[in-house]
Amino acid sequence: MLNLAIVLEDSAREAPDHTAMVFGELRLPYSLVDTVANQVANLLVARGIGKGDKVAIACPNLPYFPFVYYGILKAGATVVPLNVLLQAREIAYHLTDSDAKAFFCFEGTPELPLGERGRAGFDQVEVTEHFFVLPATAFATESELGETVWAALDGMPGEFSTVQTAPDDTAVILYTSGTTGQPKGAELSHQNMVMNAMVSDAMFPDEADGDVFLTVLPLFHSFGQTTLLNMGFRRRATLVLLPRFEPGPALELMRTEKVTLFAGVPTMYWALLTAVHAGEEVPASLKSAVSGGAACPVEVLKDFETTFGVGINEGYGLSETSPVASFNQPGRVTKPGTVGTPIWGVEMRLVDSEWKTVEGEGPGEIAIRGHNIMKGYYKRPEATAEVIKDGWFRTGDIATRDADGYYTIVDRAKDMIIRGGFNVYPREIEEVLMTHPAVSLAAVVGVPHDSHGEEIKAYVIRKAGEDVSEEELTAWGKENMAGYKYPRIVEFRDALPMTATGKILKRELR
Repeated sequence: MLNLAIVLEDSAREAPDHTAMVFGELRLPYSLVDTVANQVANLLVARGIGKGDKVAIACPNLPYFPFVYYGILKAGATVVPLNVLLQAREIAYHLTDSDAKAFFCFEGTPELPLGERGRAGFDQVEVTEHFFVLPATAFATESELGETVWAALDGMPGEFSTVQTAPDDTAVILYTSGTTGQPKGAELSHQNMVMNAMVSDAMFPDEADGDVFLTVLPLFHSFGQTTLLNMGFRRRATLVLLPRFEPGPALELMRTEKVTLFAGVPTMYWALLTAVHAGEEVPASLKSAVSGGAACPVEVLKDFETTFGVGINEGYGLSETSPVASFNQPGRVTKPGTVGTPIWGVEMRLVDSEWKTVEGEGPGEIAIRGHNIMKGYYKRPEATAEVIKDGWFRTGDIATRDADGYYTIVDRAKDMIIRGGFNVYPREIEEVLMTHPAVSLAAVVGVPHDSHGEEIKAYVIRKAGEDVSEEELTAWGKENMAGYKYPRIVEFRDALPMTATGKILKRELR
């Protein structure tokens, strides 16, 4: 038996009174988190949901997320975390594709009407039978959107015997967009997730006075799930939850809660530095800083170490690798601009288009093998076979490797755009744009942006006789795509550069 919920259960058993989470004025001990997760597991079993079933959750970094996440795992079911920025159409797709039997959805706020989108998406599908509202008002038992989780949990026991799951059973399905169109669900096993949390944990020494993690990376994303939630709960750290990143509040929490570890994407580090240089006080407690999601500019790395007195350790991974694959590991030489060396139990090599090993420094495509590789894409054996061969997963990312085995990413997977740490795949955006009645053809590329790293730009050919402005198309995109996906820049053209076979030459557009 191996169940990812053990990272919570072991800490609740050994340190029941230690603070697991801080959210505003709330300070929740491990015993309470485990008890509520047990109630969630009892609720699911009572509704006929158990081993092998899929359960979706859409929730920002609130205490609800760990309650539900571990409750699903305890019941033997599979967690399907959804990006909170998805629109109703996208939510419906994810629920249907994952075969989710239940959906826990945050009620939302005026700025983030997630509940309305979630309910609209739920109403479009037949496979998902249960809709539980995670209310914006604490402990609310009524909601216009449906049954609240507190009403559903009323009377549920706080004890539960965790369902036995095998190491290779699926613990989590993480959706990752693909260059071939619709998002695909990467199936990650209990072993994938437990091992990645354990190996990540082993790379950082325990703080004598206790570890405190500022948890602002989205927990629905693999980076936040492994390096903050699962790793943090395994080492009995205190997770300080921050649902939305803003440099001022983040720095204030670092100071008041004596945060020892911060994990973020490069744009977060850029924003923290900007705030400090504008007069914000530097927190004195910070001991470790971790960056991923995109390459961090070397100037930011240098500035942060000088300003905060802490070096940023960069790593590399994908949803398909649970996610950590390589890292500038503490105790070894840190090489700014690289993604370090493979973590324990993981191998990396460079390959060509025929899977043949590229010797020397490369460049070549990164291939990875180890305990962190996904089982495959859910219900997509052909797509799985394209990227996994003899246990090796090919990432699509081009890199070089120095004599010490440190890898440097030199080009991204095909045409992928990384905007503010989120992966955006142009074809998905193009397909949505082309459903607009005035759009004949669209090509999407990433263009440099000071704070987001890249911004999304669409080149559009209008249909004959049709007229749509940049502002109108941008507003329409905002309504039909997640906030990190829709193009902020639109340029209309009469033609697009193409090859003889009709393939759009995106390198010319860039």
